[in-house]
Amino acid sequence: MAEDANPFESLQSQIDEAATHIDVADDVIERLKYPERVLETNLTVELDDGTLERFKAFRSQFNGDRGPYKGGIRYHPQVSRDEVKALSGWMTYKTAIVDIPLGGGKGGIVIDPDNYSESELERVTRTFATELRPLIGEDRDVPAPDVNTGQREMNWIKDTYETLENTTEPGVITGKNLASGGSEGRVEATGRSTVLAAREAFDYLDKDLEGATVAVQGYGNAGWIAAKLIDEMGATVVAASDSSGGIYNPDGFDPVAAKDHKNETGSIVGYEESEEEITNEDVLTMDVDLLIPAALENAIDADLAEAVEADVISEAANGPLTPAADEVLEGKDVFVIPDILANAGGVTVSYFEWVQNRDRFYWSEEKVNEELEGHIVNAFDALVETYEEHNLDNPRTAAYVVAIQRVANSFEESGSWP
Repeated sequence: MAEDANPFESLQSQIDEAATHIDVADDVIERLKYPERVLETNLTVELDDGTLERFKAFRSQFNGDRGPYKGGIRYHPQVSRDEVKALSGWMTYKTAIVDIPLGGGKGGIVIDPDNYSESELERVTRTFATELRPLIGEDRDVPAPDVNTGQREMNWIKDTYETLENTTEPGVITGKNLASGGSEGRVEATGRSTVLAAREAFDYLDKDLEGATVAVQGYGNAGWIAAKLIDEMGATVVAASDSSGGIYNPDGFDPVAAKDHKNETGSIVGYEESEEEITNEDVLTMDVDLLIPAALENAIDADLAEAVEADVISEAANGPLTPAADEVLEGKDVFVIPDILANAGGVTVSYFEWVQNRDRFYWSEEKVNEELEGHIVNAFDALVETYEEHNLDNPRTAAYVVAIQRVANSFEESGSWP
């Protein structure tokens, strides 16, 4: 990639662009561009061999005007303060666009989990949970899984918090397994919202999803589930990739079997239905009807955007396009469904989990999926209405106009003191 955009600066530029289309005071907009607080901590953990290792960790609480801070915790060697700040901001506007009563937060540890044993990861997680203890709670800040974390880590955080607080509070965290108070439908939620948003976009653009060609960059949880669900809707997944490389078959392939191959071998590369091995860049620039970037941020910069040939992009990842790439794709009439809507299924079903935890009454998967679809469809309708009403240049700006207005309204109606 020729361009390595700062994610926090990307977020701020997106807010500035949307702010020109809404009647919100400049000082309020300035407030909405920065996190309210950021925890930066160093975790010292004993490894299996008895040595100590230090891990840098963060938790950003961006905005709580609409409810408790909400957002995932990621384990990745590239986690940084600016990345976590940006992700917490995107989460603020993500919860607003789908109109759920939560704010935005995000956390992360600078670690490559592949290099540590399960017992070491448990000690790292519980040490972080101890540091987070004064900040989190079901009415304060509710973490969730993100890159390289899942139900296991969420269960460890829940147990650590409840043990130290001598309480039972399943709503302190979401993304748990069902036995620990998790929700049906949570695992598939991000991939599901990505394809529901794509379906709505195809309908809006008067395109036929049946038989449409699809490429998926990133074959983790969100990517492979999006591939499976879009295949069930009648589209044809012709290309996919993970960190090791990609596969291509012009006639399509079985996304579930490809995931089984990845589980067995550690990579999607080498899957038997593939006719050709390709690169991640090939996947992003393939001539398809729908592109689903489902890996990390900044996957497509301005240079790469020049080669993108997809008609529609549904962002399963957070921030996969740089602002400069957005400008290029806008000029090419590519319809980009922004991350704050496309991948909002995860936080939406996390909200459902939080509600179920507080009520101690749990929903069926059918009800979860039905409620999720309603939120995504309503959010897309609000985006399109704003997009057309303000004659905006792209759907991303429309999404931010809707979301920022909702957050600003909450702030202004509550007042500011002292």
